[in-house]
Amino acid sequence: MSPRLFEPLKIKSIQLKNRIGVSPMCMYSSKDGFANNWHLVHLGTRATGGAGLVISEAAAVSPEARITPDDLGIWKDAHVEKLKEITAFLEGQGSVPGIQLAHAGRKASTTNPWKGGKFLSEEEGGWQPVAPSAIPFYEENPAPIELDPAGIEKVISDFREASKRALSAGFKVVEIHAAHGYLLHEFLSPLSNQRKDEYGGSFENRSRLLLEVTRAVREVWPKDLPLFVRISATDWAAGGWNEKESVKLAKLLKEEGVDLIDCSSGGLVPNVTIQVQKKYQVPFSEKLKSEAGILTAAVGLITTPQEAEEVLEKGQADIILLGREMLRNPYFPLEAAGALNGAVDWPNQYLRAKQK
Repeated sequence: MSPRLFEPLKIKSIQLKNRIGVSPMCMYSSKDGFANNWHLVHLGTRATGGAGLVISEAAAVSPEARITPDDLGIWKDAHVEKLKEITAFLEGQGSVPGIQLAHAGRKASTTNPWKGGKFLSEEEGGWQPVAPSAIPFYEENPAPIELDPAGIEKVISDFREASKRALSAGFKVVEIHAAHGYLLHEFLSPLSNQRKDEYGGSFENRSRLLLEVTRAVREVWPKDLPLFVRISATDWAAGGWNEKESVKLAKLLKEEGVDLIDCSSGGLVPNVTIQVQKKYQVPFSEKLKSEAGILTAAVGLITTPQEAEEVLEKGQADIILLGREMLRNPYFPLEAAGALNGAVDWPNQYLRAKQK
C-alpha cells in the first residue's frame, strides 16, 4: 500500500504528484521587488528535491505592502519575466508552482531579520505602514495610518492585479496571506482592529476585507485553478482571534471559492506564550478540515517522514507544507520516499545517487 504522503492530490484541474509542499518562506533577497537567480535556485532546488507543490515566498502586492525593502514583489508587470522563468523550471521538474500574495500592514517598513528587524523611518529608506487601526505592532514604533475607504479599495485592487500577474507568470496556485499579523489578519483580530465602521466590531465586519479580497482574486483567477488562504487559527492571546472564529471563516471562504486553508497561528501580537512542540499546529488543521469541510494544509515543526505520514493517515490534513525542514534538507521528499517505500521520480541527473 502506497504511503499517503506519496498519493497524488487533485485540486480543481491541478494534480499534485505527492502531498509534500514547500511552505512560503521570505528570502529577503530582492531589489525593488524583483526575483533573481537566488529565487530560481532556491525554489528550483526544492522542485528537483521532489516536492509536489512549491510555493514562493510572500510577494508584496504593492511597494508599501512589503515587510522590508528586500521583499519579493508582484506589483508591476516588469516583475513577471523572471517569475515566469522560475515557474517554467518548477513545472519542468514535475512540481506545481504556487505564489503567496501578501500585504504586511502595520508590520511593514522594517529591516530584514539578519539586520535586526528594526523599524525603518522614511528618512532611512522606509515608508508609512497602514493598518485597520492606528495601533503599532511594538509600542515603541510609530503608529500606522488607519486605512480610509479609498485605502481599503486600493488594497482590494492591488490583490486583484497581483493575481493577474501571477497567472501571467505561470503560477498554478495562489495563496492569499491572511496570517502572522499582516494586514488581512490585522483586520480579522479585535486586538488590532478597533474600527467603528463596517470593517470593525463584529466577526462579520472584521472578516469583510478578507472576503472582499478573496472575491476580487476569484474574479480574475481561473475557476479551474486552486485558491488557498493562509490564516492564523489563533492569536494565542486573550481577546484575540480564535479557533471558533477560524472555523466560521473557513466556511465562508469555502463559499467564496477557496479550495484549501493553510493552517498556521500567531504573529499578531508580540510576547505571547506559545507551547511550541512537535506538530503543535496540526490540531488547527484537523479542526478546520473536520468542522468546515474544506481541504487543509498542516504546518509547524513537522520534521520527519513518519510525522508527516501520521498526520495524513489520521486525516488531520490533506497536504503537509514544510518550511524550515525544507531549508535544512531540500531533498526531503526523495529521502522520505526511501524511508516510507513511496514512489517518487528522481531527476535523471541524480539517478546515480538513488541507491546508497
